[in-house]
Amino acid sequence: MTKNLAIVGASGHGKVIGDIAEQLGYTVIFFDDAYPSKKNIEHWTIHGTCADLIAPNNANTTFGNDVVVAIGNNEIRQEKILLLQQHSFNLITLIHPTAVISPYAAIAQGTVVFAGAVINAFAKVGVGCIINTAAVVEHDCTIDNFTHICPNVALAGGVSVGTKSWVGIGSQVKQLITIGSNCIVGAGSTVVKNTPDNVTAFGSPAVVIKSH
Repeated sequence: MTKNLAIVGASGHGKVIGDIAEQLGYTVIFFDDAYPSKKNIEHWTIHGTCADLIAPNNANTTFGNDVVVAIGNNEIRQEKILLLQQHSFNLITLIHPTAVISPYAAIAQGTVVFAGAVINAFAKVGVGCIINTAAVVEHDCTIDNFTHICPNVALAGGVSVGTKSWVGIGSQVKQLITIGSNCIVGAGSTVVKNTPDNVTAFGSPAVVIKSH
């Protein structure tokens, strides 16, 4: 018997998470705040908004208690996860069958690990993170809550990435580097120096180009 999984967020990112969930044996039920103007995502039906999901007549009964947030924006993903936790939903961690996860790695609830990703020994990944397609998180790395590690990123051993940061597609980060919270690392960058909080860094080697 399959188990229902509510997915909050029906975008391209949601499509991939829906696919992962189905491969893991879940029956997918989508919710998106664009409903009712948006009622479908590919072959899946959107059943309502996030507010509909947590409404008393739905929560923990009609759709079940298990949920994952499929929103790429770190700030909005955090907001939705905290809201769902307040309403006692069970945040599911999804790991694609082709991902390689060390038994010594720790992955917190609400995180999704995409196809081909590698998370090595004693790495720690926080709540509500995205470890995207073919990303490599090497040994002893720490990825804080609500952070997005984009496709084909390579984090060498001992790298630390702060809360709600975004490491852009194809970037590389040297071993033992710290990237602060609320940071953006531009696509294809090579990070060889520590990066403070609340900045955008870009280039090879990456340099801070603005604060925010």
